[in-house]
Amino acid sequence: MKNLSYAKQFLLIGACFAGLGPIVGGTVIWQVLSPARLTLTGSQIFIAIVSTYILAFIQAGSSVFHRIEHWSPLKAALVQLVCIYTVYTATYLVNSWMPLKWNVVAIYTAIFVFAYAVIWVTVNLITKSVTKKLNKQIEG
Repeated sequence: MKNLSYAKQFLLIGACFAGLGPIVGGTVIWQVLSPARLTLTGSQIFIAIVSTYILAFIQAGSSVFHRIEHWSPLKAALVQLVCIYTVYTATYLVNSWMPLKWNVVAIYTAIFVFAYAVIWVTVNLITKSVTKKLNKQIEG
């Protein structure tokens, strides 16, 4: 039953942070600019907007993994990493923002994982520091 609650939280958080604006804007741009001669077609713009909407939805929603009490912080972080890595990579490939060449994907993956790890460690250290200060204030 709790798993359903986490799924609802994922969907709600994702929808709140992603918003429907990009989809509406993309549809308008697609319909207005498609007939014009552009280097970007209306459908390319539409796909870019929809894919980045999905990216924002998944990234925001994936924060729910850190609320699953019986998961360790490391497990939650790894599941979130896999989730957002997958959606970012798919978005970049679908929009041709990154070529599908194994050496490019390998470099991208290394940078992505490194950046995620640095951010995760930084947030973890800040959280522990704030927690210590609050505990001292409560005790003292």
